[in-house]
Amino acid sequence: MLRGHVHLPTGRRLVTWTLLIAVLAALLWLAVRYISPAPPRTLVMSTGATDGAYHRFGQRYQEILRANGIRLELRSSSGGMENIKRLNDGSVSVGFVQGGTGLLATDPEALPESTALRSLATVAFEPVWIFTHTLDLSKGLGPLAGKRIAVGLPGSGNLYVARQLLAIYGVQDGDKGTVFVTEGGTAAAKMLREHQVDALIMIAAPQAQAVHQLLNEGRMRLASLDQVEGLAQRYPYFQPITLKRGAVDPARDLPAADIHLLATTANLVVRDDLHPALDYLLLEAAKQVHSQPSLINRPGEFPNPRDTDYPLSDQADRYFKHGQPFLQNYLPFWVAIYVQRLLLWLLPLAAILVPLMRVLPGLVNWRRQSRLYRRYGELKYLELDLASRQLNDQELRRANEQLDHIEDEIVKTKFPIEISDRVYTLRQHVDYVRAQLARQAGRP
Repeated sequence: MLRGHVHLPTGRRLVTWTLLIAVLAALLWLAVRYISPAPPRTLVMSTGATDGAYHRFGQRYQEILRANGIRLELRSSSGGMENIKRLNDGSVSVGFVQGGTGLLATDPEALPESTALRSLATVAFEPVWIFTHTLDLSKGLGPLAGKRIAVGLPGSGNLYVARQLLAIYGVQDGDKGTVFVTEGGTAAAKMLREHQVDALIMIAAPQAQAVHQLLNEGRMRLASLDQVEGLAQRYPYFQPITLKRGAVDPARDLPAADIHLLATTANLVVRDDLHPALDYLLLEAAKQVHSQPSLINRPGEFPNPRDTDYPLSDQADRYFKHGQPFLQNYLPFWVAIYVQRLLLWLLPLAAILVPLMRVLPGLVNWRRQSRLYRRYGELKYLELDLASRQLNDQELRRANEQLDHIEDEIVKTKFPIEISDRVYTLRQHVDYVRAQLARQAGRP
């Protein structure tokens, strides 16, 4: 019996293209979702007391990030210790941490994977300012025993470090009438002026409002410790620094002599799941905010990757070695992000399309050749059927329709040049079989 017409498998082709499009769409989704998600538009930073240096720094960061399309929400706190708590519980993504209170200062052997926090940079010196009315503390803090001392807010890094420093000299809360007053900032400075406390220990950048006020008053005595080198040797999170004579106000000769101070460093700390693009943006903001000179540091000294209290983030390491990403050097922040994401989206596509484009011509040629060979098979089957028996009128009509279909397929299909001779042979064979059909039908 004659075989029926063999049509192109359009359903199979549709399924193939549908699967290919589905795979490409899935790869794009994975790239967008996991390889290059967009950074969030809002970021939460824990700063410090509203009258302190941390909060002032945060306000400047807020302006810089706003100019780059990022809303920075500031949350005041009691200081570095509360900031660490917030960072660890995930309620904020970035904050300032006082040197000497972070993981590497409290546990130098700690492994990076033991914490979800990373330092972007140290951003400022935070001297230990010890103000009194008349006490001479050059030989140590022993004379503070039996006094009322403002040591910082409860839960603050100021309180943590002040207690440690006083303990070195044997000064303990409640011992020999000593009273630790848990107050800080401008409120503690006011208590000192009004003689409600005898001394104030404040760990803050020179830009802090309370420090600025007390330094410029000139009535308070700022302790200059003779043992700063030894203390820094014993406690690595301290560094010896010097406030030079006349640095505060040369006209009034403030201070009247060099002041030897201990200092910690302020760390800019983030969670390790913060979007890498925001790490770079925060580092650029830090460069603008902290690179200026102050009473105790030279221009460009901060930010830097040294003496961090947490492991340095990978982005910060690359930033200090190579600068910010290439695109962000030449394009606005969000434009650079979109271009970077586009390039990353194209990578999985290129990984599929480049090999596919190499294989596709061969597949197309194979498909065309197989179509030609199928037509040869149909024609051969029809020829054998004609040779073996006499066809009735209905079978002859169907056979002619089949020949028309084969010839139509040959005409419509673009075959490669290297098999053109086979195409011509097939067409000649079609004419030969058509002639045989005509003879059986009794036509000349």
